[in-house]
Amino acid sequence: MTARASTGDGAARLAPDGRDPLQVPENWSELLDPAEWRLNEEGLPARRAARVVALRESPRPEILLVVGHDFADAAHCWVFTPGGGILDHEDARSGARRELAEETGIVLDDAELVGPVARRSCRFRFNLVTCRQEEEIFLARPSQTGPIDRAGWTETERQVLDSLRWWGLDELDAAVEAGTTVYPGTLPRLARELLGGWDGVTRDIAEDD
Repeated sequence: MTARASTGDGAARLAPDGRDPLQVPENWSELLDPAEWRLNEEGLPARRAARVVALRESPRPEILLVVGHDFADAAHCWVFTPGGGILDHEDARSGARRELAEETGIVLDDAELVGPVARRSCRFRFNLVTCRQEEEIFLARPSQTGPIDRAGWTETERQVLDSLRWWGLDELDAAVEAGTTVYPGTLPRLARELLGGWDGVTRDIAEDD
């Protein structure tokens, strides 16, 4: 757990600009896009995001996953589902469809996106900044799964995303067992639960690095 500056009663002591000085450097807006990230009541840059668990069963049960690394530490890498920040004018479902199209080239009909199957609140450190993200996670079973198209990647994504491909669920289990960091941590189990369809229950996931 990251240490925080505090007053005598344990409340966080925020800097005059509203940030937590122990977790957020003064130049944080140069390290993160301030159009996406805004300081919250914790003093952390925060945003709403939408992610997609994209699954297919042929030729084997597989999930579409991204491997990325930290700007500030290339050895700090992790595996996660496609998705990203929700724009101010969007709802989470629209954001999920847009992000999936931009990152993978997969364009979904509205009926192909199910959920949210989970909501995740997470705190994590990226590019020397501790951030807060509130995610809605959707399920997709794309009817069209041709070659992955990276044409929609932003310059930042091109710098920090290392690969995007379909993983076998057994391969994902083995990677986690070998020590690979996966977000959310419950993803291997969640993927197997969703392979047979969504039960209508929205899972709540809380994860803080």
